[in-house]
Amino acid sequence: DLPIRIIAAEALACDAVAVVIAHNHPSGEAMPSAADREATRRLARALDGLGIRLLDHLVVTRTGFASFRALGLL
Repeated sequence: DLPIRIIAAEALACDAVAVVIAHNHPSGEAMPSAADREATRRLARALDGLGIRLLDHLVVTRTGFASFRALGLL
């Protein structure tokens, strides 16, 4: 699960207007899971309430990555 409070606090501490987050999938499957999609929706809503835009969420593997933005999930 995404540490939404920590991400929001760090973004506020940096006076950020936008953020990009990333995490890895050691399994090698870059496509976001249902849990990834739900956590990202919750994070985007929380950040939006603070005036911070979630630009992208990347899922990284050894051989590639998936972008929520490119997949139309953001």
